Formats: sequence, structure tokens, C-alpha cells
Amino acid sequence: MNRRLLLFLASVLVSGIFLWLALRGVPLDEVVTSIGQADPAWTLFAILTVILGMWARALRWSWGLLDRRVTPVKASHILNIGMLLNQLPLRAGEVARSVLAARQGVPFVTAATSIVVERLIDVVVCVLMLAVAVARVPNAPPIIAQVSGAFGAAAVAAFVVLVGLARYPKVAHRLLIWLEPRLPFAHRLHLTRRVDEILDGLRPLSQPRRAILSLFWTAVGWGISLVTFYALERAVGVVDVDLFTGALLAVALASFSIAIPVSVASIGPFQGAVRVAGETIGMSALHSTTLGFLFHGVSIVAYAILGVVGLISIGVTLREFTGARRAASPKES
Repeated sequence: MNRRLLLFLASVLVSGIFLWLALRGVPLDEVVTSIGQADPAWTLFAILTVILGMWARALRWSWGLLDRRVTPVKASHILNIGMLLNQLPLRAGEVARSVLAARQGVPFVTAATSIVVERLIDVVVCVLMLAVAVARVPNAPPIIAQVSGAFGAAAVAAFVVLVGLARYPKVAHRLLIWLEPRLPFAHRLHLTRRVDEILDGLRPLSQPRRAILSLFWTAVGWGISLVTFYALERAVGVVDVDLFTGALLAVALASFSIAIPVSVASIGPFQGAVRVAGETIGMSALHSTTLGFLFHGVSIVAYAILGVVGLISIGVTLREFTGARRAASPKES
């Protein structure tokens, strides 16, 4: 059987299983009714914040990580195309972004490593949001709050160490020289090459101006994401819970759910993550399930609109990227 067909069927299966879990105990017709009763003004506002958030992420990529090698407008279109492609089972968005950035004169490897750095930064932010949210959850056992706080501090410390090693790569190489003889499997993993690739990607953050721009627009982008979820909480009429904690927890867990590689546009895992977040802070099952579908829905609507605009503006078609992984050939680098 064709490998792509197998991947598609596996994606449908995974999405189906997670959707069943997300909807367990909540009638689908009630969720549909709840979505239909959502305040249209707050919902429209949420869609607009998704668009603003994407612009902030484009500025991070253009001004910070790529050091203005691609204009903000071009970076925005490329980023939006990537997000649109990531809604498809093959998830070729990141590869497509690297290919399109290469067409703008950025070396393919430079573009690819900048995207890796994006992911590292976002993971740290999500861990921090999760730590803050868990510490604010009502009646959370003190040990849980302490452990989540420790994980948040460890994530920041690890990121700072990596940036420091990128600034002073000789220190990293000395550590590897000391470490490799003590780890029998180190040579098979090609640790030196892997570490060099990571440090090359992080090197922009060792430059103060680019680091400040990248981190500032990261904070703006994620802050807007929290506003998006808060707007949707207001749209469906959530009351008597901490809306800010709900936004922190839902955005962080939903972001981690997207990392599941096999699903259809993250449908299922995304809704399940938001339901877990909502019920953790005492939200009703109906409201938390509704928010899972609504949050995902407004995001996909925004990605679709922006992605189509990007395709038209750049002058490419989706068909060009159905084999985007093969398009990432050495000549692009």
C-alpha cells in the first residue's frame, strides 16, 4: 500500500480516537449548539487576534532569527503558507518554509535551523506557561506546583546554557571530547555533528540585538494567543473560573498536542488537550469541549485565509509542496 495512503489512514485513525476521548460524556449536538450560541463579536475578535499573532511570529522570524534577510511581508506570507500546509496529514509546512525562504536568497540550511530555533523557544515558553498555570490551579497539591515550577526553571536554565554554548562553541566541543569516551553509543549518534547543528541554529540568539527582537516578538505572539483563548472563553459565557489560568493551561497543552505527528490537522488531540485544561480549572465538560472545537476552528479559519493569501502573493500552489520533502534538495542550500 502507498506510504502516503498509510499515513493518511493512520492520521484519520488517531484523530478519530482522540475525538472520541474528547467528546466522551458530552453529546455532540450540545457542543454544536453551544458553538452556535457563541457571541459573534468575541468570536470575530478571536479570529483577528490569531491574524495579529501570526504577524508577530513573522516579525520574530524576519527581524530576529533571519536578521532581515526576508522582509516582514514576505516572511508573513511564507509563514502562513507553512501553517496552512501543516494542517494536511503530511505536514510539509516547515520544509516548505525553508524552500520558499531559499527562493528569497536565504540558504536552505539557515532557514531550516531558524525554524528549529523557533521550536526550541516555543517549547520553553509552553513549559513556562504550564508551570505558571499549574501553580495557579485551585486545590493543586503543593508538590505538583513545586515540580512544575522546577521544570519551568530547568527549561529556562537549559535554554540559557545552550545559547551560552552557541556563543562559545569551544566550550561545547571540550565537553564533547570529555563525554564521548564515556558514552559507548556516542559515536553512533554523531553527537559532535548534532550539537554543531543545534549551536549553529542558536547562534543568532547569542547576538544581543537579534536575541532581544526574537524574544520580544515571541512574548507578543504568545501573549496574543492567550488573548485569543480569553476572548473565546468570554464568547461561550464561561464564568466562575480563573479565565487567565484557563488560557495559560489550554494554550500550553494545545500547543504540545500539535506535536503529535500523526493526525488530521491536529483534530482530536487539540480538542482533548483543551478539555483537560478546562476541566482542570473547574470548567464544565460542555464548555471545555466547546472551547476545544472553537479555539481550533478559529485558528484553522485564520490559517486558511492567510495561507491562501500567501499562496497568491508568493505565486505558488499547494501542489508544488505535496512532495515538499523531496523539494528540499541540496541545490537549495
